[in-house]
Parts: sequence; C-alpha cells; structure tokens
Amino acid sequence: MNSTLPPVLPPRSSKPAKGYFSPRAVRTASFYITSLCIVASAVTCILAIWNFTRHDSLWRLIASFVVVAAGTGLFSAVNTAFGEERDN
Repeated sequence: MNSTLPPVLPPRSSKPAKGYFSPRAVRTASFYITSLCIVASAVTCILAIWNFTRHDSLWRLIASFVVVAAGTGLFSAVNTAFGEERDN
C-alpha cells in the first residue's frame, strides 16, 4: 500500500531547553557576533593584502576575533550549565 503523504518527522528535542537566558536568543546573538567578526576579519585581510592597512592590524584583529569567539562560546556554555530548564 503506497501512500502519497511524506513521512512525519519527530520533534527536534523532547527535553526542554536549559539556560538562564533563552538558549535560542544566546545562539542567535553568538551567530551574529561571530559572523560580524568573520566579515571584519575578511575585510581587514583584504586591506592588508593590498597594503591599505598595516600588517600588525591584521594580527590584532585575528587575535581579537579569537578572544570574542571564545567569549561567546564560553558564555553559551555557562548559560546552559547554570540555567534552569525551560521551553524553547
């Protein structure tokens, strides 16, 4: 017996999300902050390649990107570890 209906997918997670702040909001903020850092790094790299900026600016920006990325990752982990369970 062939059915023309597609299979029904199970819900993403049956466990409630856990976090002091909304996990979805923290993921969204982390995504936008990291994306902004990547775009800024790419622009600075291009400017350094074409000698429109000094090469030490490039290394400072890369170091700053690593610190910001580590900070947002750590904040997400701490939010999940110390938060209370909640619905998405």
